[in-house]
Amino acid sequence: MPVTFDGKLVIAISSRALFNLSDSHRVYLEEGLEAFQDYQVQHEDDLLEPGDAFPLVQKLLAINDLEQGKGRVEVILLSRNSSDTGLRVFNSIAHYGLPITRAAFASGESP
Repeated sequence: MPVTFDGKLVIAISSRALFNLSDSHRVYLEEGLEAFQDYQVQHEDDLLEPGDAFPLVQKLLAINDLEQGKGRVEVILLSRNSSDTGLRVFNSIAHYGLPITRAAFASGESP
C-alpha cells in the first residue's frame, strides 16, 4: 500500500537544524569529507545536543499526542550525510524520544 500524507502536516528538517553538529561540521571544513565520515562513525554513540529547531520540532510532534491530533504531523529528516554517518543522528533521535522514522540521506548531495 502506498504511503499517503493526506490530511497531514509534513515538515522536512535538516539534521543540522535539529541537532548541533558544529563539531563534525568543523571537521568537514578543516579536514575534508573522509575525515568527517571517520569522525561520525567514531562518535556514532555520542549523543548530539539539540539544535536551533529542536524545540519547534518537539512542539509540532506534540500535536500528535492530542486526541484530535493523532497522526496529523510528520517530521522527515533531510541530511547530506550518508546512511552510515547518519547513525549518530538517529541514535540521538531515539534518545530524545522523537517519533521521526523517515529520512533522506543524500551522501553529500543537496537533498
